[in-house]
Amino acid sequence: MKDRTNQILELLSESHRIEVTELARILGVSQVTVRKDLDALEQKKIIRREHGYALLRSTDDINGRIACHYDAKRRIAARACELVRDGDTLFIESGSCCAILADLLYSTRKNITIVTNSAFIADYIRRNAAAGSNQTILLGGIYQPDSQALVGPMISQLAAGFFVNRFFIGTDGYTPRTGFTNCDQMRAQAVRDMSRSADGIIVLTESDKFGKHGVIRLDITDHVRAVITDDALPAEMEEELLSHQIKVIKT
Repeated sequence: MKDRTNQILELLSESHRIEVTELARILGVSQVTVRKDLDALEQKKIIRREHGYALLRSTDDINGRIACHYDAKRRIAARACELVRDGDTLFIESGSCCAILADLLYSTRKNITIVTNSAFIADYIRRNAAAGSNQTILLGGIYQPDSQALVGPMISQLAAGFFVNRFFIGTDGYTPRTGFTNCDQMRAQAVRDMSRSADGIIVLTESDKFGKHGVIRLDITDHVRAVITDDALPAEMEEELLSHQIKVIKT
């Protein structure tokens, strides 16, 4: 199922719209099996279904961003999952790799607590959360409909009540000049506020974000302990990260 899911999303990332009959032919399975796979993806709101077709959601939507490079993102999230043990409490910030990580954690770990400012993540993992021993704490604040993130001064106040070992975040880009960046001022501030209550930050992102940058500096480089990315990370970027004592984990 997981391999077929990866294939389906990679195919949709290329074409954005594909017939169920064509998917069945490419994957070598029945149309009934394909429809079950598509139903599971639609329940997570990653794709949309129309009569006889599957469609990728817009990449402006976080569901669409999850589907883009899904296989790489899932490998990154799976590697991050290895750093979390049963019983841990951790921060997770809004982002597509982070959402996949949260889902994996709730599927494979027991008695963990995820503290997040992402209403999307809280909803994305709710089916797993309802059945297990894990707990989600959603920090309050101003709701951003596009990102489904909560931001504003309440984040700082509420995050201050915790202290965790690990804070998992995404990023919109990294260059030696700017460091890690974000494209939204309020979400960037939420990351800074939450980072004050974490022993270390772990960045989850695809390698194509390196060499690009958003417009808002996160100013967190000194607090980043590790970057988990794919194996296409340029050598010069890896050397740059290592020069800041940031561990680089490639999947």
